[in-house]
Amino acid sequence: MFVSLRARLTSLIARRHGAVVLFVILFAAISVSTRLVLLVRSLGVVSWDVSLLAVFAWGVLFDLASGLLWAVPLTLGLMLLPQGFFGHRWARALVQVALVGVIYLLLFGAVAEWIFWDEVSVRFNFIAVDYLVYSTEVIANIRESYPIGMIFAGIAMATAAVTALWQRTGLMQRWLAAADQGWRLRYQAGAAWIVVTILAAVALNSEQLPAFANNYNRELAKNGLWSLFAAFRNNQLDYDQFYSTVPVADAFRGLQEEFAAHGSAADTTNHLDTLRYVPSPRPGPELRLNVIQITVESLSADFVSGFNRASRLTPNLEALAAKSLVFENFYATGTRTDRGMEALTLGIPPTPGRSLVKRPRNENLFTLGSVFRSRNYDTAFIYGGYGYFDNMNYFFGNNGYRVIDRASVSSDDISFANAWGACDEDVFRWTLREADQAHAAGKPFHFFVMTTSNHRPFTYPEGKIDLPSKISGRAGAVKYTDYAIGQLLANAASHPWFKNTIFVIVADHCASVAGRAELPVQNYHIPLFIYAPGGQVAPGRVRDVMSQIDYPPTLLGLLNWGYGSRFFGWDVVNAGGDRRALIGNYQKLGLYQSGELEVLRPVNGRTTYRYDGSDHSLTPEVANEALSRRTIGYYQAASYLYRNGGYTALTTAEQAQYAARAHPPSPTTTVTQLAAVPSGKAAHTPLAP
Repeated sequence: MFVSLRARLTSLIARRHGAVVLFVILFAAISVSTRLVLLVRSLGVVSWDVSLLAVFAWGVLFDLASGLLWAVPLTLGLMLLPQGFFGHRWARALVQVALVGVIYLLLFGAVAEWIFWDEVSVRFNFIAVDYLVYSTEVIANIRESYPIGMIFAGIAMATAAVTALWQRTGLMQRWLAAADQGWRLRYQAGAAWIVVTILAAVALNSEQLPAFANNYNRELAKNGLWSLFAAFRNNQLDYDQFYSTVPVADAFRGLQEEFAAHGSAADTTNHLDTLRYVPSPRPGPELRLNVIQITVESLSADFVSGFNRASRLTPNLEALAAKSLVFENFYATGTRTDRGMEALTLGIPPTPGRSLVKRPRNENLFTLGSVFRSRNYDTAFIYGGYGYFDNMNYFFGNNGYRVIDRASVSSDDISFANAWGACDEDVFRWTLREADQAHAAGKPFHFFVMTTSNHRPFTYPEGKIDLPSKISGRAGAVKYTDYAIGQLLANAASHPWFKNTIFVIVADHCASVAGRAELPVQNYHIPLFIYAPGGQVAPGRVRDVMSQIDYPPTLLGLLNWGYGSRFFGWDVVNAGGDRRALIGNYQKLGLYQSGELEVLRPVNGRTTYRYDGSDHSLTPEVANEALSRRTIGYYQAASYLYRNGGYTALTTAEQAQYAARAHPPSPTTTVTQLAAVPSGKAAHTPLAP
């Protein structure tokens, strides 16, 4: 049998398009080797059971299909090159040079996969697509994080070794000896290979992979380059086409019933809308406080000692917690900065595909900033990097925020920077300056501040903390960010607006997003602290489950504002109702509540899991239809509103009418401290003095 297969392979190689066979073999061999290396890299997290056989069986299928797709230019070229072309000595030399180049590129791709896996523990996906789009920052980041010279030299040495081994097989010589064929045979063979390639591309889809119990096993079964192009193709998924649905009117009806349970009622004749009136939660005036929201890059809850007693990286946040309203069960909606920005500004679930920050038609949306601007606040987005990355500047600039980023300040205003941006101390210094200018102009302000230091290459100014830059990795970056936050608060204390300001410390997402489960709940757990040095918000702890979409209405509730809302979230401190967190990645959409997690996936897939917080395991259970319909309702309605332009900002006049309903005109009253939340509305426990 082996002799027969070898003879058949030799027959396929000994013809003009035999080079396609050789390329696919080479491509598959390097892909399988890459999978083995990644398996070794993940020894402690993969499941060592029979599923590994499926990993490699499916993996080889995707490797072969991906090799065929990458060979399309070669297939077409071999059809067009004339008979006798490979009889020239220079042509054969060119083939050898091309062979070396192909091997180098394939090995380069394997190394790139290793680096990507080391960063996010998955094969190439949307993140890799973004890295290709924003190559300047990514290349600079890689240069600052890895020994590039040694890596390139290692790839060159490996290329030489693989080329030598390949030449020893004699396969290239057999092909070249039979490479000259007439046009009829060339075109017939080329057409046959194109048909085979199309069939392979149509027949295989990443969603056909088995539902491995361990997500690491599932990722290993993929081919990285196949996944990369799948991410390009599916950067925006149509919810109604790929996911489970209910009648759209039912989706919105379910939302309106939830909103009513939380104390807000629909305020529109359009039943396919989330517009409603949110009354102020307490008697008394609005609190016209400034808000400085520090959105910290990749600050997992585990880094903060209040959530992980073993951590010693955040002494300033630990001290701040005693003076803050701390939200203990707060979850990110996604795995990227743009997802965090989407939820913290728009209060909308993470619809499949790209976030709204990077989609077209994302102007003049209903945002937290639009509510603040209706009260004549100065709103600004302050970022240490170049804001064109992830479309940040366009999104914020076209939704009413002034933009201050690395490109808008002078070089003298930057004391330290790496590939991702100016250090956090610099960003916070810009923030204080903007606050002083707004205060001098007599305007309250709301600033969305985005840090960059807790990002690879994890470099920061030396001498600030007791961990050296770069070599300490993320631990040093987290501790430096904590130090910079401490300096910000200490410096802000001397400014006249300090005691009339709320400081918010929140993360955009966790540092680690991968896990054995398809949506590992624990890897979405992030901190949220709300600190009012003037005493307007009482310190305490909120233990209710919530996610980033609940942050905007919760903040406005603490300010005692009444307003018109399109937010999907609600005021967790003051409103009643069931608690839940919406979490997701680019394709899988989840709703977590009461120990259950509902996951929606393409195509029309859904699973109900029981989540065990002690070991973070997810166990499939009998479908919870009520939970399924609730989950579908959130994501289907959010997708509908975006697609139909239904998530637009309210005008200042419209918001003024809502404010007047909440707080009829009366003599100005001084700001008073927020009273403790009545029992029964939220698990809000005041901290001991």
